Amino acid sequence: MGEHDLSERVNRFWLRVTEGMQLSQLWSQFRADAHSSYRLYSREVDSTRVEGVHHGRHFLSLATQFFWAIVEKLTPARRVLFLVALVLVLVPGGEWTWRTRSGTVEVFGLDFHFYGGLLMSALLILEVADRVVMKRDLQIAKEIQTWLLPESPPHVPGLEIAFTTRPANTVAGDYYDVFARPSEGSGSGTFLIAIADVAGKSIPAALLMATFQASLKTLSGTHSSLPELVGRMNRYACSNSQNGRRFTTAFIAEFDPQSRRLTYVNAGHNDPILRRQSGVIERLGAGGLPLGIMKDALYLSGEVVMQTGDWLATFTDGVIEAENSVQQEYGEHRFITMLNSGVMLTPPMLLNTIMVDLDRFVGDASQHDDITCILLRAT
Repeated sequence: MGEHDLSERVNRFWLRVTEGMQLSQLWSQFRADAHSSYRLYSREVDSTRVEGVHHGRHFLSLATQFFWAIVEKLTPARRVLFLVALVLVLVPGGEWTWRTRSGTVEVFGLDFHFYGGLLMSALLILEVADRVVMKRDLQIAKEIQTWLLPESPPHVPGLEIAFTTRPANTVAGDYYDVFARPSEGSGSGTFLIAIADVAGKSIPAALLMATFQASLKTLSGTHSSLPELVGRMNRYACSNSQNGRRFTTAFIAEFDPQSRRLTYVNAGHNDPILRRQSGVIERLGAGGLPLGIMKDALYLSGEVVMQTGDWLATFTDGVIEAENSVQQEYGEHRFITMLNSGVMLTPPMLLNTIMVDLDRFVGDASQHDDITCILLRAT
């Protein structure tokens, strides 16, 4: 084999392992994975030092708690496998001698490290198999969730609309939608604009997001006012919110193209930002509690008229609470600054500009929460 062929094989092997990522990208990914794993295990570690306890003893207590936080994530059978492997890795190998009947000396050696490494490898293979199965299931869940969310905004007379979402994990607990709501009689109908954030992330939040979407689509077909619709959604949410632990914040608005009137209910969500053409900022906060906390909660509605040149920005807290490497938040002030500086752009262009600025601010820090944003401009 020539030197050129060997170099080609090494390059192909490296590309297969790294999927073409640079060393800096690999290091950033490793740091993000390490931080995520540390947050997972450290939740079960009480780092409070009791007064009078020596620092060394306190460190040993932390190490013990962290060790058990890792071990208890395994199944009982794998815990035993891990502990046996760990003992074999830590115990030094040895040699035993004995004399046979013929007088010869036999020597028997055993390398415990080797067998400990084999058991660790077996445990790794089992964990990787679980991860592959889970990743496949998550990918299917992601595809299903994609079907529940609109690919592109519908045509709404009097409005230009753009939206985007970025899940923190494979699936998200954020929801957004814009769709027509049939009106009573011979009217032209109105449009519902919704954005919601289910408490938590990943699969549990995604499942509740799907129930939120189903209840909104079902109840929007009934002839009821917006506060009544939200109240009925809240009663349904209370039936599967685990006594309020799995609540949902939501902003639901109904836009009438003929009157340009926007009626809304803010159920504990981040107050949307209404930027008037004059530059005046208004907050849309009328509403009530998040959905799923109190069955008999009362919801009030607010109302604004969208004039030409007005902008409405709705978002989940993943946008303004996005953190950089020094744990500084993106914040509403910076978001409003970007909104003010881009009012001459179209909603898709401004939304892309905001997301680029958000990426620039966050840098290599990992994403901790789902990010969703809807921008509307009155025409």
